[in-house]
Amino acid sequence: MNYKAHKLAIAPMMDWTDRHCRAFHRQLSREALLYTEMVTTGAVIHGDREHLLGFSDCEHPIACQLGGSDPKDMATCAKIVADWGYDEVNINVGCPSDRVQSGSFGACLMQEPEVVAACVSAMKAEVSIPVTVKCRIGVDEQDPEPALDAMADAVFAAGCDALWVHARKAWLKGLSPKENRDIPPLDYDRVRRLKARYPDRFIGINGGIQTLDEAEAFLPDLDGVMLGRAAYHTPQILGEADRRLYGRDVEDVSPWQAVEAYLPYVEDQLSKGVKLARMTRHMLGLFHGRPGARSWRRILTVEAIRPDAGIEVIQQALAAVRPMDLMGEEAGSAA
Repeated sequence: MNYKAHKLAIAPMMDWTDRHCRAFHRQLSREALLYTEMVTTGAVIHGDREHLLGFSDCEHPIACQLGGSDPKDMATCAKIVADWGYDEVNINVGCPSDRVQSGSFGACLMQEPEVVAACVSAMKAEVSIPVTVKCRIGVDEQDPEPALDAMADAVFAAGCDALWVHARKAWLKGLSPKENRDIPPLDYDRVRRLKARYPDRFIGINGGIQTLDEAEAFLPDLDGVMLGRAAYHTPQILGEADRRLYGRDVEDVSPWQAVEAYLPYVEDQLSKGVKLARMTRHMLGLFHGRPGARSWRRILTVEAIRPDAGIEVIQQALAAVRPMDLMGEEAGSAA
């Protein structure tokens, strides 16, 4: 696989980027690389793999993010992930939660680049799919200049196929995971300097990027852009990504088209016993900023939790938002 083809990725986000979210996002972009939530090595080795790793064919290209720090366990899990059919396996070196700190993985590994490199090397020996790393620019009192260079030097020497960098520090002491997503200042230029050191390696950027305009601005200097909360809260922007970021000669995918394309998946999952609300919760932001968005959210939020809720709820919500959006467009044209 040509890793440099991944100009856009959707960040792994706990409690958000589950298989239903990914299937929905795939209706908006055929090209974006989708990520699982982080799964720990212990869970993969001992847990319910269908629950943890199951995905639908429509989700390709898809990467699985692993949390762990033992090279042997990481290699074992990488093999499982590859056998499961994933297109990439990624090492989490960015999550600052208490859970990962107690397990000595995630962002605290920024202080141990040699451990991450050992994991990369062990995983590369087991799989043929790309092995990648997602990290911060540093943690706590680390100086981001030597800290990020040390991580990049170590993992690239071990054979890492790509490095995605969340362009802010993580503070392991004093900030919650939520605060770590906003409070530490962004330093995009630090990632650009890393790319200048490694012009022939894939380096992508993550952190605070809200629009495709912002994403496009990074691509002359960097290889890829990873969207997180913007992709989740305003997913309609993904409908323009294949044309704008990949240069594909395609029509943009409208919110209505995305919903219609998602319905067969929803019906299939309902037939397997999945509750509607588990799927519709990922769609709430689809009409953000458009007339009727409030009606869309209200219907999906209130009606989808009924035990017998089916696709008629989505159709009802779509019917409520469509005429309001069209009226908004007509008003805009008249003005």
